[in-house]
Amino acid sequence: MKNLNIVLAVLSGAVAGAAVGLLLAPDKGEHTRRKIVDYLEEKGIRLKKDKMEALVDEIAQELGKK
Repeated sequence: MKNLNIVLAVLSGAVAGAAVGLLLAPDKGEHTRRKIVDYLEEKGIRLKKDKMEALVDEIAQELGKK
């Protein structure tokens, strides 16, 4: 069970890192969101548009705090 938690933590960190990297890229917001959705769908994660926007807003708020 502990190994599974470690693997999940690493995967979560990788997804979060990729999302932050995409958000900081000098690209239009709509294009960046599309990239994030495409990346998550490749990994088997599907989000509705409103959930995706909430995730993007949450990440942007976290980045703004630092």
